[in-house]
Amino acid sequence: MDTSKTITLTIDGQEVTVPEGTTLLEAARQLGSDVPVICYHEATTSNGLCRICVVDVNGGRVLQPACVAACQAGAAVSTRNGRVERSRRTILEMLNSAVDLSAAPEIGALMTDYQADPQRFPEAAARDHELMDDNPFYVRDYSQCVLCWRCVQVCGSDAQYTFALTLDGRGYDTHVSTAFSIPMTESPCVFCGQCIGVCPTGALKPKIEWGLEKGLSHDEIRQMTRQKRRRKHMDE
Repeated sequence: MDTSKTITLTIDGQEVTVPEGTTLLEAARQLGSDVPVICYHEATTSNGLCRICVVDVNGGRVLQPACVAACQAGAAVSTRNGRVERSRRTILEMLNSAVDLSAAPEIGALMTDYQADPQRFPEAAARDHELMDDNPFYVRDYSQCVLCWRCVQVCGSDAQYTFALTLDGRGYDTHVSTAFSIPMTESPCVFCGQCIGVCPTGALKPKIEWGLEKGLSHDEIRQMTRQKRRRKHMDE
């Protein structure tokens, strides 16, 4: 971003001057405008995947993803008009129809805010994945994954450079996985926990937190982990 050059635009009726290259999301936040995000995170590269942050720029034919679209000089931006609300509402309804959002309170709050209908797509196929408990530190429940890519990015070149996580499958069957679907303990994972830290849902959860939510005691969780280790050693 070239901070020596600035541009001026209007967001929600307020004029703002920002360095050239500033995203619409950054400019809106500077003014205090609330633009919702799901896939965006300050620690990862913005890719405009979820489209929940779309805004109306100059009444254009296509709404713009605020997390990646750069500000334009003289532009008139609306962060929440009728078009924007309909788009966000539909995205939330589609997510809810396919993903278990029970452990995603922030997305749940957006559902309420945008008056999303949780029953709008009753025949949608749910993303049903078996819980993966293949290491002593955390569990993976991709039935709760919204494919934001945050975990893949932070595990890769955005932070850890471990590259233990990747995307597998195509289209509707796309899901987060390890390379060749090997167990996490056989992957390059160093169990740093950064993937858990950026996950916006309950798809990645520390083993202890998950166990306590299931009503298990700390001793029961540790015993369960030891038993899994023993079975693994016996299989080897």
